[in-house]
Amino acid sequence: MEKITRSGMHLRLEVARSNILHISAGLSPLPERIASDFIRQELSVWEGEMELLASADEDGALRFCTAEGGTLLAEKGKTLEEIPVCVYTAEGGEPVVDRVKTVDGERSFVRNLKCVEDHRAYRAALDFYFGEDERIFGFGQGEDGILDKRHHTTYLYQHNMRIPMPCFLSSRGYGVLVNCGGLMVYEETEEGGRLTLDCVPYLDYYLIFGPSADRIVEGFRYLTGRAALLPRWAFGYIQSKEQYYSAAELAGVAAEYRRREIPLDGVVQDWNSWRPGQWGEKRLDPARYADMEARAAELRGMHVHAMVSVWPNMNQTAEDYRELSAEGKILNDLSTYDAFDERAREIYWQQAKRGLFDRGFDAWWCDSTEPFSGPDWSGEEKRDEKERYKLVGAEHIRYLPRERANLFALAHAKGMYENQRKETREKRVLNLTRSGYASGQQYGALLWSGDTAATWETLRQQIVEGLSMGLSGYPWWTLDAGAFFVVNRNWKARGCGCSGDSSMKWFWRGSFENGIEDPAYREYYVRFLELACFLPVFRSHGTDVPREIWNFGEPGGLFYDAIAETIRLRYRLLPYIYSLAGAVRQSDFTMMRALLFDFPEDRRACGTEDEFMFGRGLLVCPVTEPMYYLPAELPAEGREITPRPLPEEREKARECYLPKSPDGGGWYDFRTGRRYEGGQTVMAAAPLDRIPLFAPEGTILPEKEGLQYADDGAAAPLEIHVFPGKNGSFLLYEDEGDGYRYESGAYAQIPLTWTEETGTLLMGERSGSYPGMRSEVTVKLYLVNTYIRDEIYDGRALAVKLSAPERGNSLSPL
Repeated sequence: MEKITRSGMHLRLEVARSNILHISAGLSPLPERIASDFIRQELSVWEGEMELLASADEDGALRFCTAEGGTLLAEKGKTLEEIPVCVYTAEGGEPVVDRVKTVDGERSFVRNLKCVEDHRAYRAALDFYFGEDERIFGFGQGEDGILDKRHHTTYLYQHNMRIPMPCFLSSRGYGVLVNCGGLMVYEETEEGGRLTLDCVPYLDYYLIFGPSADRIVEGFRYLTGRAALLPRWAFGYIQSKEQYYSAAELAGVAAEYRRREIPLDGVVQDWNSWRPGQWGEKRLDPARYADMEARAAELRGMHVHAMVSVWPNMNQTAEDYRELSAEGKILNDLSTYDAFDERAREIYWQQAKRGLFDRGFDAWWCDSTEPFSGPDWSGEEKRDEKERYKLVGAEHIRYLPRERANLFALAHAKGMYENQRKETREKRVLNLTRSGYASGQQYGALLWSGDTAATWETLRQQIVEGLSMGLSGYPWWTLDAGAFFVVNRNWKARGCGCSGDSSMKWFWRGSFENGIEDPAYREYYVRFLELACFLPVFRSHGTDVPREIWNFGEPGGLFYDAIAETIRLRYRLLPYIYSLAGAVRQSDFTMMRALLFDFPEDRRACGTEDEFMFGRGLLVCPVTEPMYYLPAELPAEGREITPRPLPEEREKARECYLPKSPDGGGWYDFRTGRRYEGGQTVMAAAPLDRIPLFAPEGTILPEKEGLQYADDGAAAPLEIHVFPGKNGSFLLYEDEGDGYRYESGAYAQIPLTWTEETGTLLMGERSGSYPGMRSEVTVKLYLVNTYIRDEIYDGRALAVKLSAPERGNSLSPL
């Protein structure tokens, strides 16, 4: 449908799929195809039956209805204002360079940049009517832990701890994806909400009908691309900190984990791997990394992978900078390479390949990919949100194309992915990156939440931000377990018995002044790690305190044992976790799931922000308050900071809400096997070495014991734990664990089905195969945690009748 409205606006409505409508508008005739950096361009017009219908009034305001006739969403109006779009060039043709000192060393900037009009575009706005009780989720990751965006203003710009996504999902069963790579603002209006787009070539967006959250997310990924599957080792445990200083230290950390028999799959080289004074250079310092190839071989011999930090910005004295500058591939900040330029991406990759990939590193940590922070970065006090948006946004549109102000990290990830794929198909791309955008999932880009500060409020907020990212359709997300900043560096600067950094910044505000010596921080770290255990990727990182397990004590100690138990639990669940990852690729699944996904009719569940489903088989209830020690208070000048133990009788438990399923059904305590009815709140034990976990009736959990790394134990028995009470199913996914043959069908799936009426577990016929697949496997069968017997599965359908325990019994603990 195309029409010209009463005001002269050109409006077009296309059908992208039975449940997806594509809406475009401009003040001049629309092109046949509107370009996008992140929405697939090969979409064809759907010609089948429709689930979603639309009508427009004379002013072009659209009303969207389901095929049954109920109104889903209505526009209040659309606004288009033509604006000039500038490029910044040095006035007079000769740049005047200012040199300033920053936390990273001396940087140079062009002082005499002048805005010169390059073309015309639109500032646009979409106004929607929302229902009074309608809730809006998504827009990516923020900093404030706000899940429902109604009655809040949300500024969508790239920044440390902010990852915008141009989409939202409604509790009424639809989602909206906007074709905008520039800055955006969502704000409430009297009758609904307004999304303002700073700069777009046309107003262009998609409406996706679910009504389930899973189907809306599937629609987001249908439009932006299927997720690339990360290597299996990425789903194990990754040890990181700021920072390791030599190749020998990297290998030594891995060796110590192996000696202690604590599972591990990755170690991470943070910044400063380069020669002194050569910030951002992708060449290792020969004084500390001369033996990198030998150490990398040592790591591979221990089945440990190495990740390395690379930066988009470089000092001007670095050889990598000079190579890019010679071809005109540096932005006007005289530091950052132009990731939007294909040739620049090729040069950047070749530098990374020669200096790092060829020397033994397996994966990338593309840090600081915003890539501009502006004046907001410094200062002891956090600025007003609107002011921050203006300051940081102005920095982005000064150095990046205005329509692409949010897209640098996406272009950077695209370059790393495409160029590594050209190099080899045997090693999957893993790119941990601080910023990103819709469609980054197809480039193996794993987003993390940035440089958080260690407070209990931060821990609570991080749960919400992870849920928000999942509701935005992005599958690969993680965080710094333990938070990045542990101490309050502003306290130190004022003199509290220890030296500190005097250049105060608003986000340098942890709560634990004695660092690793503080039992309050050790408790906090364990609780943060327990949350991280149930994220798509499990990773520890931060500054101020070392993060390896032996820094928290020795075996038999409270904190050491809790950390060891958490890491071992992650590995025990790897068959389940890797199957969830396979479902992300194969069926656009979401691993970290707000309760809205699975319990949309339970209003209390949908409003719960401190619990989530990990897959459909585990309800995770993180502990978000201290139970053993309180953080120290700010002491008087010169006094020691001392821990504040809580009373020993403080109950080590937390309140957990067990959602009510539409078809009823109860829950099992994952560890004790005790059964509870759904739709109620229970007090669950939460000693330091565990957080409450529950499995809904009908859950089938595949597990393995004793793994030391993700590809370990091919001959170890597969355990299948059935939680009876109602019918259930699970699809077990397996492949080589690395390489891209899975794209051509080199993977296997085994359907697992539990029939409650007959008490029968069916391991269905295996479909597919992959190189190295074992034809037979021993399977240990459990009802909840009670061992039943062993079976041999050879790929043919196998039905096993299991004896059901009496309901309500407390079964053998794990």
